[in-house]
Amino acid sequence: MNPSKVKTSLHQIVDAYKAKLSSYSDNIFQDIPPINGWSYSEVYSHIFDSSLLSLMALENSARDKGENQPTHFAVKLILFFGSLPPAKKYKVPKRLAERVKKISKTEAMDFILEFEEALDQVYPLVPGAKTNSKTKHPRLGYLNAKQWLRFTEIHLKHHLKQLVRIEKSFQQSV
Repeated sequence: MNPSKVKTSLHQIVDAYKAKLSSYSDNIFQDIPPINGWSYSEVYSHIFDSSLLSLMALENSARDKGENQPTHFAVKLILFFGSLPPAKKYKVPKRLAERVKKISKTEAMDFILEFEEALDQVYPLVPGAKTNSKTKHPRLGYLNAKQWLRFTEIHLKHHLKQLVRIEKSFQQSV
């Protein structure tokens, strides 16, 4: 995994989130979609809040504040292939689900900009980070700094697909 390529990919994915954000009306941004589940607003709240938390974990690992624990083989496969295994719906860990809230488009853009700034600040630590300093992910177990960077990319891509599903549900209900 090339951290420089992952960082470039992260910025491209974030640009896609920005483009989608600008395409949503203020009203529809808050609406519960016809397929139920989260609104656009709640998806943006979750993805950028959890991505900021991921960068904090990445930083802890990169600053050698992690633990020397193994990374599960299945998790290594996820990181290698760059996507979460197919599933109907993943359940967000309770402590993260409790953080999700409806936000405005302005708050969503502020979250995006905060994430980009945090990424640019923490990224220089990644290339030289020790591979055995790992911080625990609530579902995947222990990840080192490079793995956290890759997971953040995978997670952001995963929720872009969720936004597309929401868009389709609104289009079909018209």
